[in-house]
Amino acid sequence: MPRNMKGYGAPRKPGEALKSLKRIVKMLFKFYPVLVPVTIFCIIFSAGVSAIPAVFVQKVTANIEEYMVTGDWSAAKQVILPKIGILIVLYFFSIISMTLYQQLMAYMTQGFLNKMRCAMFDGMQDLPISYFDTHKHGDIMSYYTNDIDTLRQLVSQSLPTLIQAGSVVLFVLAIMLYYSVWLTLVVLFGVVMIMLVSGKVGGGSAKYFIRQQQSVGRQEGFVQEMMNGQKVVKVFCHEDESQEDFDALNNALFEDSYRAHAYANILGPIIMNIGNVLYVVIAIVGGLFLVSGLKNFSISGLAFGIDIIVPFLNMTKQFTGNFNQLSQQVNSIVMAVAGAERVFALMDEKPEADEGYVTLVNAKTDENGNLIETTERTHQWAWKHPHTADGSITYTPLKGEVTMNEVDFAYVEGKTVLHDVSVFAEPGQKIAFVGATGAGKTTITNLINRFYDIADGKIRYDGININKIRKSDLRRSLGIVLQETNLFTGSVMENIRYGRLDATDEECREAAKLAGADDFISRLPEGYDTELANNGSNLSQGQRQLIAIARAAVADPPVMILDEATSSIDTRTEAIVQRGMDALMKGRTVFVIAHRLSTVQNSDVIMVLDHGRIIERGSHSKLIADKGTYYQLYTGAFELE
Repeated sequence: MPRNMKGYGAPRKPGEALKSLKRIVKMLFKFYPVLVPVTIFCIIFSAGVSAIPAVFVQKVTANIEEYMVTGDWSAAKQVILPKIGILIVLYFFSIISMTLYQQLMAYMTQGFLNKMRCAMFDGMQDLPISYFDTHKHGDIMSYYTNDIDTLRQLVSQSLPTLIQAGSVVLFVLAIMLYYSVWLTLVVLFGVVMIMLVSGKVGGGSAKYFIRQQQSVGRQEGFVQEMMNGQKVVKVFCHEDESQEDFDALNNALFEDSYRAHAYANILGPIIMNIGNVLYVVIAIVGGLFLVSGLKNFSISGLAFGIDIIVPFLNMTKQFTGNFNQLSQQVNSIVMAVAGAERVFALMDEKPEADEGYVTLVNAKTDENGNLIETTERTHQWAWKHPHTADGSITYTPLKGEVTMNEVDFAYVEGKTVLHDVSVFAEPGQKIAFVGATGAGKTTITNLINRFYDIADGKIRYDGININKIRKSDLRRSLGIVLQETNLFTGSVMENIRYGRLDATDEECREAAKLAGADDFISRLPEGYDTELANNGSNLSQGQRQLIAIARAAVADPPVMILDEATSSIDTRTEAIVQRGMDALMKGRTVFVIAHRLSTVQNSDVIMVLDHGRIIERGSHSKLIADKGTYYQLYTGAFELE
């Protein structure tokens, strides 16, 4: 098994399938409380009309037998023609009913999928970063495409067919019991045979339909990974290995799909032939009852005759045919429920916990020198802190003071990656973290913006425990430039404005100038209106990073986190960016993570980390004078790995 096939498809618990199906039905009724009952009524009405011909045939056959004896065909016409008229009227309304329900189903199906996708995406927005760190992005994308499509088939085809065929089966069964209990028992014996076969074959197909859904997710995850890493694949000449991994995943999908559909395709012919055999058996048994003179046992009290046997043969065909439709829908339902379970798994993921109640607001100073809240954009911010004890509200100026006191943290319980970390950043200070890969530099910044929560210790922002600050407000006060640049489909201007959606074009241009990006943007074919796609693949890595820095600059936050922000920029560009960064960092609290020690020399405090511990701290000159680890890194005695 290739590495990409590991870790997928948790085993299903008993009853999960039925629970998921019930949940789908409940959601349909919730979304469309009026349309769903109307649609069900239309389906059942059409099903009832389709069962009427059996009664009609019996009545007409009885009339024909009667008038064959009397020879009074004019009287026969007076009786038979009105019945035909009634049947025509019923079929007319049945056509209207079927047309209406099909239109309603088309509307409800697409509406249901629309609401499901919205619910999925809305829920996904609230998931913690840890979810995306532990799930393949391609597999998540599969929820929105393949798994949602199985729900479309369920809502638009399987459920209506289930109701329609089930209604016909019940109507026909009631009519059969009305005419002859004995012949009905023969039919029910055939039904038991059909159910046994359906259970045996359907159980096998269900297992493989579930596997098929999981295999599709694995394959889509792998393809997405290969698309993102195509350059790496080619650089290391791993095309053959990638092809082998894909072939293994593709073959697994083939096996699961083949077995699922092989079982499903066997079921139809088996049930059809059981129905044919049952038709012959009814004809033989009915003939024997007729010849033997056996007394009929029925609700109607009618004796055995041609008027009973002929419609019963038709009803047998109708009964087994609809039962066949019911059994055929089992496979579609199983596949849809397998997709639904994956969709619901995403929707039921625990959202990111946020118990914060301190919010960030625009503020201004009143005539008495007190800080008050305002709806105007004043470029002055304050933390709005409600106190439950006395109901009062206090406003704390947003300055950018960040402290960490004896913080411990572990991504996985029992494996601590930060040990007793203490950091004190005063407003306007530049704090730099250096150390080998895996030392814990990025982890510290992830804790400041609460992508993860600490195991022990305290983190305070302007003297407020960050657990009390609402996460969205906390993150709004922080500007982050990551090593991995993410640009979105749209113009350069739109990507810069992503930092603050209400920023004007002029503010975006000023931010680009500050970051040193204005020069190259102006030389693009359409300047700031140049369209970007595929994460800005038409730009160099350095240019993409400059746009990311401009995006952070337009947000104008009091605290900046620069995680290897200049790592992908050449030395000449770095000098340009550094000037812009110095202007950007002026008056702000800044946390810098860098491998290039030249970028952190002017930091107020440099902290050296090793295996999650701060082993040195101080200014550049102090650490050089101490001749410790930082000195050895700076002079080249040690190298960052």
